Amino acid sequence: MPQDAPLKGLKVVELARILAGPWIGQTLADLGAEVIKVEAPEGDDTRRWGPPFVERPDGAGGTEVTAAYFHAANRGKRSVTCDFTDAGDLARLKALIAGADVLIENFKVGGLAKFGLDYPSLSAMNPRLVYASITGFGQTGPRAAQPGYDFLVQGMCGIMDLTGAPEGEPQKVGVAWIDIFTGLYGVIGIQAALAERARSGLGQHVDLSLLDCGIGVLANQATNFLLGGVTPTRLGNAHPNIVPYQVFPASDGHLIIACGNDRQFAALCRALDLGPLGTDPRYGSNAQRVAHRETLCALIADRTAQAEKAHWISALEGAGVPAGPINSVPEALDEPQILQRGMRIAPEGIAGLRTPICFSRSTLSLSHAAPKLGAGDGAFGGGLTEVSEDSK
Repeated sequence: MPQDAPLKGLKVVELARILAGPWIGQTLADLGAEVIKVEAPEGDDTRRWGPPFVERPDGAGGTEVTAAYFHAANRGKRSVTCDFTDAGDLARLKALIAGADVLIENFKVGGLAKFGLDYPSLSAMNPRLVYASITGFGQTGPRAAQPGYDFLVQGMCGIMDLTGAPEGEPQKVGVAWIDIFTGLYGVIGIQAALAERARSGLGQHVDLSLLDCGIGVLANQATNFLLGGVTPTRLGNAHPNIVPYQVFPASDGHLIIACGNDRQFAALCRALDLGPLGTDPRYGSNAQRVAHRETLCALIADRTAQAEKAHWISALEGAGVPAGPINSVPEALDEPQILQRGMRIAPEGIAGLRTPICFSRSTLSLSHAAPKLGAGDGAFGGGLTEVSEDSK
């Protein structure tokens, strides 16, 4: 019989807006935590980042109109509103935090100290509190006081210089890649701090930087430079270390072929009726194929262009060669594997995507949509009402 969600009983207060911080909160909510989102009276900025918009009753006889963007990052939470400059509201918020396990915030460095909502102040009140801060550049360093945004950090961390066609301009990733990774690293950091708290009895400050996270996921491209001394460059859809591993043309579009070893390369040559390439000494190892990338890939492209992509995908899959289509977002969401795995969900009738984790015993908590603004006010001391612009 399925068990409860693994983080059931964990209480989280979210003082965060836009994406990285709310992504942490949504992930923790999917994992079973009670997440209380503290918003300005006008709500998280992303409530207005549309179209598209979702309309639903506001509980007061009217209609709430909220952008789909907000629903992408705030599922499963409760919303309260708060004015940090109001003594009563601030006292109620601190009382809420006094009973919390985790606080998530993405204010500028030092911006919460004047309200007594900084880590030293709150940890003195609640020594078990795990306090996660998300900023552009971290709590220390020469850029600590500067604002940081996903797009800017994509440029600074090097990923845009690696993305796009070699002859084209640098390209950002099609989603807020740095924000999402920072959110996921935030979940990892919080859970690690909670595990350590189980031993020490004490919480701690988790310091998350968008730039740190962007640099941290450069992976092989960074180590290629650190150990090889050669600056990585844009290769379009090709791979810097593996050949053939890229997009190839078909008569009706494009497909991906991704050969990770010599056996797969030999199978590719047979499936494409290019058997002699499989025994050509110029292509006998991956290192040799990388050295002769342009010649080899041109030969493969000439062959794949002679038939439809569905033909090649079927033939290559049958031969044990990794190959696949380049789906649109709707095609990806309708992929039978995604449907069978239950990635698409619709809590309270609002479509979304679940956190992509499956457990052998535990379940995810997926029954609630993103909250209506301030809908939880009545449950917390009569309501926390307004966050002033000065506090942001």
